[in-house]
Amino acid sequence: MKYYNSIIDTIGNTPLIKLNKITKGIKGTVLAKVEYFNPGNSVKDRIALRMIEDAEREGRLKPGGTIIEGTSGNTGMGLALTAIAKGYKCIFTVSDKQSQEKINILRALGAEVVVCPTNVEPDDPRSYYSVARRLNQEIPNSIYPNQYDNLSNTAAHYDTTGPEIWKDTEGKITHLVAGVGTGGTICGTSKYLKERKPELITIGIDTYGSVFKKYKETGIFDEKEIYPYLTEGIGEDILPKNVDFDLIDLFIKVTDKDAAIMARRMAREEGLFVGWSCGSAMHGAIEYARQHLKEEDVMVVILPDHGTRYLNKIYNDVWMKDHGFLEQRQFATARDIIRARNGASKLITIDKNETIGTAIRLLNQAGISQLPVAEGDNIVGSLNDSALLNMLIDNPDAKNLPVAEVMGPPFRFVGIDNTVDALSGLIDKDNKALLVRDESNQVHIITQHDLLVALTN
Repeated sequence: MKYYNSIIDTIGNTPLIKLNKITKGIKGTVLAKVEYFNPGNSVKDRIALRMIEDAEREGRLKPGGTIIEGTSGNTGMGLALTAIAKGYKCIFTVSDKQSQEKINILRALGAEVVVCPTNVEPDDPRSYYSVARRLNQEIPNSIYPNQYDNLSNTAAHYDTTGPEIWKDTEGKITHLVAGVGTGGTICGTSKYLKERKPELITIGIDTYGSVFKKYKETGIFDEKEIYPYLTEGIGEDILPKNVDFDLIDLFIKVTDKDAAIMARRMAREEGLFVGWSCGSAMHGAIEYARQHLKEEDVMVVILPDHGTRYLNKIYNDVWMKDHGFLEQRQFATARDIIRARNGASKLITIDKNETIGTAIRLLNQAGISQLPVAEGDNIVGSLNDSALLNMLIDNPDAKNLPVAEVMGPPFRFVGIDNTVDALSGLIDKDNKALLVRDESNQVHIITQHDLLVALTN
């Protein structure tokens, strides 16, 4: 007879599924590592089992003990399943932004759930981190696994997720994409894969309101980056010990709205009924893939959980409309802005060796205010009319200088499926325009004026 001794024996060995529709026009192969095939419907089953078994081996968890953890829901589910199989009690602290479905599931599995406020500092005694630590101190024979700083989290993925991906792609994987919350999933998996293929590119998905991206790029923990956001399971206002920034090559931030819309697209277009942060991971992956993936590349995107956790949120049309996520605009994305130009969108550039005077004449003739600077087929800088005006007022002879001496940094490239609200957040006094590359590799420019038109139609 073939059977499993308990539910926890079914954890792992989740499938890779090729994406076909949302990746249309993208070179290379994009595969989803679909973690809702785990018994608790999430990637967190892996770390829950590992953290408990390590605690048992080390003598920190004894028979009849209590597991206390701060969770966004999924780790709690994995811990609850493990506790049922092994005979432990569970108490979970969650933030009040977590979906009611997650809380109901945890209670259905026999766990006690304590709901804590979201908008407090991590060291505030009311935060779900602090409440979990306090309960651990008060309750005898209890453990606080602390998925954020417990390195068994990373080890679980080093020992299981990484080897599964390596085996199933036959070592052909070139890009790994995953959301970053506690950091265990992406760092454990990346560590295993990079040991076998050092040139592997690992892309971390962050959310607006989280500190990760800026910390990776500057080494600065900027509290100004921290503000409330809705997406569950990714982003942090702390730096967990499981986040090893050396194992993550770059971060991409994704808005709550873009993540929610992509999750719904995954359900409709690929038949993958996934969670909110899965939409974050896939939106960021598609944004990167459109610009960088080559025919021979293989990208694996880890999708951490199931859509049933979000039935009253992103899969509820009323909730989506209440949050402005289902607003119908004439221009929903960069693609729509470009399409509405009816072909009149050839990018005007100037060679870096031309003079400022030539650039000014070109701006006037074309009736434009922003001008990308080119070197061959590459965009290497930018000019804008207000900066040139100030320069000429200070020094009229500057018109004879070559563009290369005075140009600003190149305009930022963004994904063609980025929504208008996300694009508008990327244009500011330091970044006057955006560039988009379409499926035919043609580059288009999107200016503040384009966004104003899109937002008022």
